[in-house]
Amino acid sequence: MEEGKRQKQIAGVILEEMNDIFQRLGLNMIDGGMVSISNVKVTPDLLEARIYLSLYKIPDSEKAFKRIASKNYEVKKELAERVKHQLRRIPELKYFLDDTLDHVFKMEELFRKINEDKKP
Repeated sequence: MEEGKRQKQIAGVILEEMNDIFQRLGLNMIDGGMVSISNVKVTPDLLEARIYLSLYKIPDSEKAFKRIASKNYEVKKELAERVKHQLRRIPELKYFLDDTLDHVFKMEELFRKINEDKKP
């Protein structure tokens, strides 16, 4: 099912605010690596926001997710304060790993190997 206009608007607002909140709370840098919010998807009932996190040079992704989950109350509270005039209910925040960059790097490596094998 295609995402509606309101869903896209809410997702955009949440993405923008969450980036700022992560930066303010220090969640964008964990264990010397970088955490960025790559995408936000909102369910049609606007009660759940799926936040896709891209992790760069973070050795233990589970530890990073636990740290983010431990700050979930603060994040949601600040998000509620920022968007209270735009939303009736603040969506439940769920975090997911966005591994598209990993797939891109794997594909590039495969193409590089194929090109090397072709050369005489």
